[in-house]
Amino acid sequence: MLNGFEPRLYQETILSNCVDKNTLVVLPTGMGKTAVAMMLAVQRLKQFPKSKIIFLAPTKPLAQQQLRYFNQHVDTPSVLFTGSVAPKKRELLWKDAQLIFSTPQGLVNDVVSNRIDLKDVSLLVVDEAHRAVGDYDYVFLAKQFNKKARFPKILALTASPGSDLEKIEEVCKNLFIESVEIRTDTDPDVKPYIKDIDVRFVKVDLPKDFLQIKHFLENCIKSKLSEMEKFGFARKGMMINKRDFLALQSRLHGMMASGNRDFPVLKSVSLMAEAMKTQHALELLETQGITPLYKYLCKLVTESRSAKTKAIKNLVADLHFKSAYIKTEKLFNDKIEHPKLGKLKELIKKEADENLNVKIILFTQFRDTAVKIKQELEEISGVFPAVFVGQAKKSGTGLTQKEQIETIELFKDGVFNVLIATSVAEEGLDIPKVDLVVFYEPIPSAIRQIQRRGRTGRQEKGRVIVLMAKNTRDEGYRWSAHYKEKRMYKILEDLRNNLNKKFEKQPNNLNKYINCKQELKVFADFREKGNHIVKELCDNNIVVKLEALDSADYILSSRVGVEVKTVPDFVNSIVDGRLLSQLKSLKQKFERPIIIIEGEENLFTIRNVHPNAIRGMIATIAVSYGIPIVQTKDFKETTAFLVAIAKREQEKIGDKDFSPHFDKKVLCLKEQQEYIVSALPSVGPTAAKELLKHFKSVKNIVNASEEDLKKVNKIGPKIAKALKDVFEGEYK
Repeated sequence: MLNGFEPRLYQETILSNCVDKNTLVVLPTGMGKTAVAMMLAVQRLKQFPKSKIIFLAPTKPLAQQQLRYFNQHVDTPSVLFTGSVAPKKRELLWKDAQLIFSTPQGLVNDVVSNRIDLKDVSLLVVDEAHRAVGDYDYVFLAKQFNKKARFPKILALTASPGSDLEKIEEVCKNLFIESVEIRTDTDPDVKPYIKDIDVRFVKVDLPKDFLQIKHFLENCIKSKLSEMEKFGFARKGMMINKRDFLALQSRLHGMMASGNRDFPVLKSVSLMAEAMKTQHALELLETQGITPLYKYLCKLVTESRSAKTKAIKNLVADLHFKSAYIKTEKLFNDKIEHPKLGKLKELIKKEADENLNVKIILFTQFRDTAVKIKQELEEISGVFPAVFVGQAKKSGTGLTQKEQIETIELFKDGVFNVLIATSVAEEGLDIPKVDLVVFYEPIPSAIRQIQRRGRTGRQEKGRVIVLMAKNTRDEGYRWSAHYKEKRMYKILEDLRNNLNKKFEKQPNNLNKYINCKQELKVFADFREKGNHIVKELCDNNIVVKLEALDSADYILSSRVGVEVKTVPDFVNSIVDGRLLSQLKSLKQKFERPIIIIEGEENLFTIRNVHPNAIRGMIATIAVSYGIPIVQTKDFKETTAFLVAIAKREQEKIGDKDFSPHFDKKVLCLKEQQEYIVSALPSVGPTAAKELLKHFKSVKNIVNASEEDLKKVNKIGPKIAKALKDVFEGEYK
């Protein structure tokens, strides 16, 4: 079944293990991980001829690239599943295809909605498997596949699993891995295929003007830390680094969440916000240049004019900040840029002069920098740069996935010879011949460093140039990534020696095929499709049906609708007025409506809302509307509660065949009258009852004078006037 493909010895050795066990394959970039997946896919289709294979990749360009590779060597019906393919079309394509190449997000929706059945899938291939941690969609899909497939087999692929042993073990646990196949550059069966990569660090000195701005920004940060030191939250001589800042910020927010809103805490949170913004400005100065820094400082100044928070106002008023801003503005107007930019132009010009067909990938952290670099490189004869960034629009530089694919093809064809890329180009993209990879700045991540470096040296010796500013965080990031990478390879060596033994001692964690004819079902609003609760319901073998619901987030029976709110959303919905309309809708539609408030935060300290306002709303929900309120600590507890109610309603009471579009419950005359009057401006259920008791009918309320309305308990002058405006105002 394989056409025009000759496997390498190490690929065949790895394959033999993958056939028997769920395997994590760690191979250097460009060493043919996809080829191993292809060989295993062919083997599984031979073993299970009517089965399907799913290949997961984190982005559409990568999924499309894998599909093209398979199509070159395998004659099997294949399709591409991404968000741009309509759900109904994906459902049709699924029926006839055997090879499905998909991004995880769209597939999650299909699994949740039961548009596709994983029962007949015999292999799940997970590319860039180091992402399978936390709540990334790979984790949910692997769990569903393992639960539902008759012949489950998982193959996980990565070039760089990371330097954290716990994270690697989490990946293995989440993907049900039973064996690890690791090859490094030094292994004898891989070494013949590895091309050397020459890495050169090019250092520049920051000019005197830059050092002045740096001094102002550092003094700005130190002044904030000095104030926090008085409150006992910053230690004397605390380093100005992002890790310590994030740790302190997390500690302060944790204190606020637990209800501590004393002045020292609130003031320190504000000071920390100022310090973090200044820290980012310092990073832009040291690693990027004047243009990105000036844009960022201008943004802060503009925001300070309309900002409601004191942090940004105080920062912009700070003397050190003002000095840095004025100095930056002068350098910007004088068109002074980071010395790295001049050195970069010199390097790129030399490459283009020496090789007319040169291909260069240039990585940078920030889109603004990428745009600036493109403008500068366009001035060089023979250099044709293109910016390659992600989808989110920013400064007009966002690319759709279709545009990303087109840009790569144009780069391959030589229309562009310099690809200026952010992190979107780091993972897996196959650009066969890249002569040089340039890092505009070092990055403190071993995974990303390996992935960037792996864009070259695939067919012949590769070259990497890393630009660095002396005595800045550039140097710190360089050594951070270096030691993390060394630690990663040490961990990989230990894993190779110990992890497989560990797996041997564990019982097989693959479930046998489960015939999932679930008894329980839950209707969820389609806007909840990415919610943890929906995934957790699926994990509990509940049939989840996504619908456009006009009331409630979840419907558990013909009489039970549940509105779920996190603690912050609950408080926000009081402030913006959404909650009352949602309550009215719930009460009208369901006999047994329920409100769930999810989260462990203190309800009374989320925003500057008076506690009595929150207590008043809770009283209104419980007493006036008669809706029970349940508080849960997290999505797992919320899900358990929903399942318990669904089970009671559908099994004990027998309400199994309900629809989300059932007719509204029939209200008695009294309820109809109360509902109509409670919908009037600022009335609500309590005041509605008072009005009806006083006037005896809806007609009498409408005909009453403003003075008569004011006589009713709960109706003041403002409400009385608002009612008369509604009753007598001309409809336009």
